[in-house]
Amino acid sequence: MERLTVALAGIVTVLLLLFCSAFFSSSETAVFSLSREWVDRQATTDDRRAHVLKELLDDSHRLLVTLLVGNNIVNIAISSIVTVLVASYLPPGPAIVVTTLVTSVLVLIFGEIVPKAFGLANAERWSLTIASPVRFVERALSPVITLFDWITRRMNALIPVETDIEKPYTD
Repeated sequence: MERLTVALAGIVTVLLLLFCSAFFSSSETAVFSLSREWVDRQATTDDRRAHVLKELLDDSHRLLVTLLVGNNIVNIAISSIVTVLVASYLPPGPAIVVTTLVTSVLVLIFGEIVPKAFGLANAERWSLTIASPVRFVERALSPVITLFDWITRRMNALIPVETDIEKPYTD
């Protein structure tokens, strides 16, 4: 009975984490598909969500880091939980194969592909909906976000990259 309870708790947790993965993926696609003109126009209204969205996009690199850190934490947690669940029922070799397949399918379909399509199809409405929750995540994970933001900016400064390539995505 205890094994079943642990398995059910793990499955429920994975489902909640998949929802979070979908949130981060759809948010990334929605926000970065918006035109800057639309965001600026919305920010002139009384809609508080539009002001938050503009503030987030004013530092688009930090916003991108926030969404990627959140999504990666969630996806790694999904993989870890699925690994523990599968490993409790299968020997190590098959457990690795099953865990890799199950996690890949779950994350790709429910955490990436479908959410990104949703974010793209509903970019304006969804971006306004997620602005405040994303800002909350950015503030809650601020030390981690700041560290990754700093590291990636330093690395980008050291590595010769064509920065104009990122412009349509981050501006």
